[in-house]
Amino acid sequence: MLWIAVGGALGALARFGVSRAALALFGPSFPYATLFVNAFGSLIAGGLVVFCAARWPTSQTLYAFGIVGVLGAFTTFSAFSIDTLTLLQAGYLAKALINISLNLGLSLSFCALGMHLMH
Repeated sequence: MLWIAVGGALGALARFGVSRAALALFGPSFPYATLFVNAFGSLIAGGLVVFCAARWPTSQTLYAFGIVGVLGAFTTFSAFSIDTLTLLQAGYLAKALINISLNLGLSLSFCALGMHLMH
């Protein structure tokens, strides 16, 4: 439990940093931070799943820390949902659909890439 809590704190801080950086770089016109953390987090999750299974198949510590803790707090499908509904409520149907497509497509693709790179 302690490893999950520590990982979650680190993931949340990283998520906050990405949000601030994306807002400063790109402005508020599109939820770039959420897109980035979901895609990048999926890449790392895919790689960690394979890495943990190959190196420490009986240990749950790295899995708990990295995937449940860090990536659980870093990736934000709750924020994705809020961002998408906000776009829809503001009348930006095309942006909402692009956001849905990119988050799902990139997250699944990057997770598969992470698994592939670790094999």
